[in-house]
Amino acid sequence: MDDFKSGVKAGIPIGLGYLSVSTGFGIFAVASGLYWWQAVLISMLTVTSAGQLAGVRIMAVGGSLFSTLISQLTINIRYSFMSISLSQKLDKDVTNRKKLGMGFLMTDEIFAVASTKNKVTSSFFGGLMILPFVGWTLGTLIGAVLGNVLSASVMSAMGLAMYGMFVAIVVPDMKKNKDIFILAFLAMAISAAFYYLPLLKNVSIGIAISISAVVAAAVMAFLRPIPDEQEEA
Repeated sequence: MDDFKSGVKAGIPIGLGYLSVSTGFGIFAVASGLYWWQAVLISMLTVTSAGQLAGVRIMAVGGSLFSTLISQLTINIRYSFMSISLSQKLDKDVTNRKKLGMGFLMTDEIFAVASTKNKVTSSFFGGLMILPFVGWTLGTLIGAVLGNVLSASVMSAMGLAMYGMFVAIVVPDMKKNKDIFILAFLAMAISAAFYYLPLLKNVSIGIAISISAVVAAAVMAFLRPIPDEQEEA
């Protein structure tokens, strides 16, 4: 019980952050043509900010299921690696069924908090998941309802909040690390090429997102690989 309470307490700041961010997603989803309940259902079943944004964009332009699948695989594959990493710290009481539930709510922030523990119990992780899930779902509901009430111009402007969130995440690291700046610029350049160049304009948005991310990461991994700890020593 103490582990559960500790997890709930650790999830408070994550839940509050998700509440504000997912409000932007709710507005964006409704502005893209979804019903409020569809936006809430997406947040309840996926809990992935970047994945949801990309998925809604693909649906809004009538993209194919294949392009949606590829984009989601590219964007969300990192959660698999996070789960593998965290599995090394799981307590013996964590069964395979519990692992499935933990994997469903594996997000960047939850992983970061759980990774600070020497041993992660199912009680702690269960408590840690509650408020982020509630915050993400409730924020989406609030944003979706606002999207049905606000005027079209205000709703369109507030829909930019999701893009602002990702800019706010990337820019601080860009200032600290030149390689991240180059990576972000390269990804934007490739994405712009798919939007403006005649030969690439017909590529679906989902495939374009995946190619932009993978190519930019591959180029930087080749040009500026991160040295491992042994090499640095």
